[in-house]
Order: sequence, then C-alpha cells, then structure tokens
Amino acid sequence: MTDPKTNSILDEGNRLFLQGKLKDAISYYDKILNENPRHISSLNNKGYALSKLKDFDNALRCYDVALHISPDDISVLVNKISCFRKQGNFVEALSICDKILNDNPTYNIALYHKERILFSLEKYDESILCCNSLLNDYPNNGDILFDKSCSLVMLSKNDEALDLLEHAISQGMQFKVKAKKSKSFEKLSDNSRFQKLIS
Repeated sequence: MTDPKTNSILDEGNRLFLQGKLKDAISYYDKILNENPRHISSLNNKGYALSKLKDFDNALRCYDVALHISPDDISVLVNKISCFRKQGNFVEALSICDKILNDNPTYNIALYHKERILFSLEKYDESILCCNSLLNDYPNNGDILFDKSCSLVMLSKNDEALDLLEHAISQGMQFKVKAKKSKSFEKLSDNSRFQKLIS
C-alpha cells in the first residue's frame, strides 16, 4: 500500500527534477529515504539526479542499494548502465545490458545502450548488428540510423554510411548538426556528397 504523503513528496521531487532543480529534488527524495531507506523509486530518482550532477559514485551507491532490494528492477538497471557509460566504464555497462537482454531479448532500451557502448569500444560490426535489430522494429528512428551510419564510416563503408545519414536527416534536421560536429564524419570532410548533405 503506497502512502499518499510519500507519493506527494515524490511527485514534488520529480517536479523539481524536471525543472532542472536537481539538488532540491534530491532533498525531497532524501525526505522519503529518511523514513523508508528501501523506497525504490526515491533511490532510483536520487541516483538519476546525482548522475545528472556528475556525482557518479553516489549515483551508483543509490542504484546498488535499490538493486540489493530489487535485483531485477529494469529501470534501475538501465540507469546504472547510463551512469557507467558516462563514467567510461563500458565493460560494466555492457555486462548489465547483456544481463537484461538475456532475460528480456526484446528490451530495446538495453539494446540501444548496447549499440552505443559497442561503438565506444570500437566494436563497429557488433554495434551495427544491434542497430539492425532495432531498425527492424523502428526503421525510421533517426538516432539509430545516425549511429549505424557512424559505425559504417568507421569501417570505411562510406556510400552506405551516407545513404543512412541521408535517411536520418530526412527524419530530423538535427542530424545535419550532429553530423557536422561528429568526430566519426571528420574523415569525410572533403567528400562532396557529405558536404551537400550537411549544407
């Protein structure tokens, strides 16, 4: 049975979080945790707020306490993956992705994290395989199209990469900007088709 008072404190913390008032939000999550140290949502949300403040060690402590109480909480596991990724701890992040996907093979958020982690680990072929699985379900997802095109550039498959980049840009003009700023596309800076796509 959830306590209405706890819910209203949690709602206020979440409202402050959404306004970007992360430290204020944490103080509300702490109010709940002082009364109930096992409150999963407060632990998870506090961890997420700490992660946004780049306090990754304390964020991970919140996630670990939550996972000690509820080891298979997917929301907490995904936030922990994100935290590890921000720290550059790709091996740990990847092992959690694999744990989630082993139990829930169609859990696309974990697969999305996995393709990005594999890219960071320079495992471009494996990253592309994850992108392909995601694109089966979401063939016009600009983020995934863009990520796959980045991996293809790294593998010097430039024509295929530019086809996908063009498709990504057709989904949203923000991908032009991303391509201009992306280190992956630096090697195509003299490519006339690339220049035309981002102009």
